[in-house]
Amino acid sequence: MDSVKYKVTRKTFLLPAIGIIAFLIYLYLFNVDILEIIATIKTIDLSLYLLAAFLIFIETLLYSASWRTLLDFLNVKISFLKSYLYVWYGIYMDIIIPAESISGEATRVYLVTREKNGSHGQVVASLVTHRLMGMGVNIGSLLVGIFLLLTERQVGSLVLELTLFLLAATTVGLGLLMLLCVKERWTLKIIDSVIKLAERISRGRWKLTRIKEEALKAARIFHDSMKEFAHAPKTMITSSFLFVLSWFLSLSISYFVFLSLGYQVSWSVIVITTSIVVAVKSIPIGIPFEVGLPEITMTTLYILLGAPAGIAATATVLNRILTLWLRFFIGFACQQWLEIKAIAEPRTREENINSPVQV
Repeated sequence: MDSVKYKVTRKTFLLPAIGIIAFLIYLYLFNVDILEIIATIKTIDLSLYLLAAFLIFIETLLYSASWRTLLDFLNVKISFLKSYLYVWYGIYMDIIIPAESISGEATRVYLVTREKNGSHGQVVASLVTHRLMGMGVNIGSLLVGIFLLLTERQVGSLVLELTLFLLAATTVGLGLLMLLCVKERWTLKIIDSVIKLAERISRGRWKLTRIKEEALKAARIFHDSMKEFAHAPKTMITSSFLFVLSWFLSLSISYFVFLSLGYQVSWSVIVITTSIVVAVKSIPIGIPFEVGLPEITMTTLYILLGAPAGIAATATVLNRILTLWLRFFIGFACQQWLEIKAIAEPRTREENINSPVQV
């Protein structure tokens, strides 16, 4: 199987550049002094900020452990280190490819099946279950955020309406995804319809019989795996517990960023802002939501929830250095390592086969 390839084009650099410019225009329109942001960054408590950076690694570790628990239950055995590296690889692909909410998961399906051929259905089942967990945790966080906002402070109608809308949208999405997991016949019909549509578009030039058979087989394995999860409460509880710990650490990153600025922020602000950003990013609509839009969203929400504009913008910049750029470079390093290793391993096996046996 060939390695994952992503062609770097002008669009790769254009989209982040547009996002950064949009964020700078946003700061200008809200009269936020960029020089003041730079000056404030120089005065941060470096120990607290480094703690937030360290939590990035632990959060990802717990996230990968949660996913690996599901894989292990389905007898898809990969090492703890590889699951960790695969998650970082997926994060990297999430960042560079629009519609990031599914690109990282597709990458992990490829990486595991490259190592464990024939396990597509089980891997997809583990990732779908993991996504269901994530959606459930985010729904809970939105509810907690609304409760804290209503009890701690006067909350603006815009924030409340946006939160309620995303809560409803995420709940509907969760319900539809669970329905597809239960209705095997629906999944098989969707696959059959997609294959027929592709054949019609190609006017018979594409013979997709084999692909259809493999897709239907993977779909049946997927549904069988989902049924197994339904009868494995211990596995689900363990995986969910690790996922919740990972989510709490992701919230703590933003909290410690504010503390490093000497600003005491309420947990309600952290919970609601993070939940809203994650809910929007999880919608697979093809819009790149990694550079520009998250910064604008986070800064706006921080300001609406009571943070001074300068502090809100500075906290956003510091947060994104960790949650975007640090993750990008770590993910890139993991991607390079895994692909170099994948190229080297077949050569090593071939050399071992062709080498003379010494007596």
